[in-house]
Amino acid sequence: MNEFFKPKLITTLKDYSWPKFGRDAMAGLIVGIVALPLAIAFAIASGVSPEKGLITAIIAGFLVSALGGSRVQIGGPTGAFIVIVYGIVQQYGVDGLIVATFIAGMMLIGFGFARLGSIIKFIPYSLIVGFTSGIAVIIFSSQVKDFLGLKMGEVPADFVDKWQAFFSHLSSVNLYALGIAVATIIIIYLFPLVTKKIPGSLIAILITTVIVHWFQYPIETIGTRFGQIHASIPAPVVPDISFKLIREMLQPAFTIAMLGAIESLLSAVVADGMIGGNHRSNTELIGQGVANIGSSIFGGIPATGAIARTATNVRNGGRTPVAGMIHATVLLLILIFLGNLASYIPLSCLAGVLVVIAINMSEYKNFISILKGPRGDVAVMLTTFFLTVLIDLTIAIEIGIVLAAFSFIRKMIKSSNVRFADGEVSDAEFGKELNEEGLSIPKEAGIIEISGPLFFGASYKIKEAVRYLNKKPKVLIIRMRHVPMIDATGISSFKEIVSVLQKKGTRIILSELHNDQVKSELQQARIIFTIGKGNVLPTLAQSVHRAEIILNDLQQQE
Repeated sequence: MNEFFKPKLITTLKDYSWPKFGRDAMAGLIVGIVALPLAIAFAIASGVSPEKGLITAIIAGFLVSALGGSRVQIGGPTGAFIVIVYGIVQQYGVDGLIVATFIAGMMLIGFGFARLGSIIKFIPYSLIVGFTSGIAVIIFSSQVKDFLGLKMGEVPADFVDKWQAFFSHLSSVNLYALGIAVATIIIIYLFPLVTKKIPGSLIAILITTVIVHWFQYPIETIGTRFGQIHASIPAPVVPDISFKLIREMLQPAFTIAMLGAIESLLSAVVADGMIGGNHRSNTELIGQGVANIGSSIFGGIPATGAIARTATNVRNGGRTPVAGMIHATVLLLILIFLGNLASYIPLSCLAGVLVVIAINMSEYKNFISILKGPRGDVAVMLTTFFLTVLIDLTIAIEIGIVLAAFSFIRKMIKSSNVRFADGEVSDAEFGKELNEEGLSIPKEAGIIEISGPLFFGASYKIKEAVRYLNKKPKVLIIRMRHVPMIDATGISSFKEIVSVLQKKGTRIILSELHNDQVKSELQQARIIFTIGKGNVLPTLAQSVHRAEIILNDLQQQE
């Protein structure tokens, strides 16, 4: 089996035992119970029927565990997808969402086979905090209507219009719905003081559902809005994909794939820290891709690794993918035997659950921390945040990545440095270092030291340094001991400088060219050939001695 696709299930089953199964079974049972209200809430918030959330948690959750690259990852619908899914459903309908999820699954498999797992993990943290906090604000906003029980029509999709509509309908607040929502939040936060084994969200749903049904409060429920929940898994149907539909769904599918990849790998990294393990990132992406394809075929919504449910799995003893597979099985049994009862759940209770999730997602502490950091990170985070909230998550991620790239380039440019010294002008610190090494610059010679990556953003610094030297030296030593890489622009600038200096009679010596990649690039560009292999020396002392020999030869020729 290829090294980039080796599911952890295969690895863990080699030394599996009944005691391990017992721990996995208990963890899977608890996580299944935890996932139940979340799957329903995420589906409703995404604009689809409740059973689609359960189907996603069952099908995708099973496949993520069976085929993924993490021992303890729990897959299913998550809050991060609410914004994307809701937008796709509003614009293209449920059929469009199914196609987008299917295409996103294919993309994730492609990411895995292209071995992009390790690259995706390096998405800037400021960007992640920006769009995660933005998603939290949008989730919170999407629940205001049900939280307050407002009597209003369709909620506008635009953020500003949405809040204007809320304020214009505040007089229609349903105090019963508000009371149930507030009670839900209180139970979720206080119940862990009793026990952490059973999720507070489940207890809140059970208590509020019984109260609303018993007292017949005038509160909207899942049943009154969506009708009876279908307590079964539908037959698989491969979506009918045309070239036109692929073009329309390519961008939203890419957003689903990128967000799914980022969130699943982040969750896997967090899980590694909790169990002291090491996930296989490319296998995880392929497993996530298959899971999303499976979810779409059964009419589900996008899925990814769920950090909170994964942490719950670990805390309750889950240590192999079997726990995640049992969690999916538990959800299937609940859907079949108890699914009809979910229609009695009040929507204001689910709104309370999602408000708590939004608060937990907001990462307000990290948001404040980044605000105190470098300006480049602040710009990336705030831009991503406001674009996510006010415009579109896809655009936010795209522009955020571009901004992060520019910020990174700026930092790389600042890390690149060129110091110079000759008989008449010198960088003070550089001159002091040369004296400490017992080296003196020969008359009519100069030294330029390049530090940092020599790429398109920093290559101009060499030209600047050459221009600062008062006279064009007869010999120029270019010291490259701290150059880790060079790109095409750096090579082009290097060629240009060598050509200009040689035309003016300056001999060039390369000193301390230790990096094999840089040396190879200069050889392929024939720069070393132009300079002469005899003028490429391993130490500065040898380079200075070589400069003295060249100057003596030139003097004798004159």
